[in-house]
Amino acid sequence: MSVTVRFAPSPTGYLHLGNARTLVLNALFARQHQGRFILRLDDTDRERSTPEFARAIREDLAWLGIVPDRLVHQSARAPEHRSAAERLKAYGVLYPCYETAEELEYKRRRQRAKGLPPIYDRAALKMTAGGRAVLEADGRRPHWRFLLPNFTSDPFHTESRIVSWTDVVRGPQSVDLATLSDPVLVRGDGSFLYTLPSVVDDIELGISHVIRGDDHVTNTGVQIALFQALGAAVPQFGHHNLLVLADGSALSKRTGALSLKSLREEEGIEPMAVASLAALIGSADRVEPLPDLDSLAAHLHLDHISRAPARFDPHELHTLTHHLLKNRPFADVARRLAGLGVEGGEAFWEAVRGNLGRFDEAVDWWQVVIGPPPGPEAAAEDRPVLEMARALLPQEPFDSATYGGWTRAIAAAAGVKGRALHHPLRLALTGREAGPELARLLPLIGRNRALERLERACAPVG
Repeated sequence: MSVTVRFAPSPTGYLHLGNARTLVLNALFARQHQGRFILRLDDTDRERSTPEFARAIREDLAWLGIVPDRLVHQSARAPEHRSAAERLKAYGVLYPCYETAEELEYKRRRQRAKGLPPIYDRAALKMTAGGRAVLEADGRRPHWRFLLPNFTSDPFHTESRIVSWTDVVRGPQSVDLATLSDPVLVRGDGSFLYTLPSVVDDIELGISHVIRGDDHVTNTGVQIALFQALGAAVPQFGHHNLLVLADGSALSKRTGALSLKSLREEEGIEPMAVASLAALIGSADRVEPLPDLDSLAAHLHLDHISRAPARFDPHELHTLTHHLLKNRPFADVARRLAGLGVEGGEAFWEAVRGNLGRFDEAVDWWQVVIGPPPGPEAAAEDRPVLEMARALLPQEPFDSATYGGWTRAIAAAAGVKGRALHHPLRLALTGREAGPELARLLPLIGRNRALERLERACAPVG
């Protein structure tokens, strides 16, 4: 079976980590099966959809390394949506309703008071053409409901109608259409709700698998019925658990919580940290930082995903980023370093990568290497060690063994070792309490800068 999946965000805000879960799972599933991945921008909300958010979504995908096989704007497909609606009307399964929101709420309250589920009573089906004409003459415009196939011959005598499917995440699933109201597909102003355009587009784009959050499980029964009403093959469905913070709170595009844009631009999170966490959290598989999407796809097992919400701590993204940088070979980052004006080549990267919490910290360490003397004047008790270090500083060329030979000579001459030896040297040479191995940094700093820094540290106080 040829696999075609889609990620269908509404460009009404910035994508957050929860959206990234659906995005990454779809993209990886397509990779696993050598299938197609479609980005469909569900931009029919004319008031809230903006070109800025649409552009941001495309930037997020590019940052994650996900390249869609096709980009579709749902707003450009209105003629296809209208055509499908007219066909459903002709089939007699899309019918006009005239109740106001207040009237519908009154009905629901009465049903609850009687201990009945608040399901629409299909009263609109009993209206005559004359009755509809009177309401329309009074200014009312109908909304249109899809008549669920949960009856044999009389729509006012509903019967249990079980819609079943084998969910690629959750296994066997079912929904009884008798427990649901006929859904509104078209509003009174003629605009469409989510369901009809989504199904029509899935049909015409040849979507084979719909992978999405488990808040859509109940919707699936209605959508399967709609696929069938339109005479189309039903795709396979998969519903993954939702991503929530450690305290159980949900993520939202409207609040900007953990948006991919902020993770990228403000937090310095690596894209594969996001992809790895988004794909593996809340499953039987260990969350680990995979180096690329192909490796991550090989680790993906949709049937390992738990049904419980996937709780996570945002700090995990920083931990994953650190491990990714620590294990990145120089060839993978050479262009990025050059873009930041960082030189030093592979030797510099090997020296600092284990100490990076985010990639742009490499700039700070490069300044430590080439900048002016960074350290403060040494404490009085450290001056004898540094004076001896200055006197014994070897001639160039320096290599990875230079620091060890130098410090052994200082230890023998000054009678110090351990922290009393290495800590004053680190402060004098780097101005930092901790950092990369000095054996790796010293050849990059070079003899002239090292000597200048030692002299500064030993300068007379005052």
